[in-house]
Amino acid sequence: METLRPILAEHPFFKDLDPRHLDLVIGCASNVRFDADEFIFRQGEEADQFYLIREGMVALEIFVAGRGPVKVQTMGEGEVLGWSWLVPPYRWMFDAHATELTRAIALDGKCLRNKSEQDHDLGYQLLKRFATVVQGNLDAARLQILNIYEAHA
Repeated sequence: METLRPILAEHPFFKDLDPRHLDLVIGCASNVRFDADEFIFRQGEEADQFYLIREGMVALEIFVAGRGPVKVQTMGEGEVLGWSWLVPPYRWMFDAHATELTRAIALDGKCLRNKSEQDHDLGYQLLKRFATVVQGNLDAARLQILNIYEAHA
């Protein structure tokens, strides 16, 4: 796990995180890989992790009755995938699947929630960083909605 330290420390999401907090986060991290077309998570399933994408591409989709899956966002290297682990009821709101071979670091949400309960400063740092992620996702969704309306106008 120690080999994940430089990777996490350099990732934009954890950049400048207090080394003490980085040590806590490393204990919840693991390397993962997903083959092309492999689902990472599905809407409604328990959300118990988030991912730092190291390479590859991931599509976020939502199922729309009468239309099937609709792509909401595509994410790639350097981006953070998933924040439902942070908000009860801890269920995924979208499907996510790799569109090509994707390597990532998975961070165990239950582990981080427990560590955040023990160290509220860590919890605050994670919430501040995820607020930026959520804002980015909302901006992407807004643009997607505008594109849908323009296509149907």
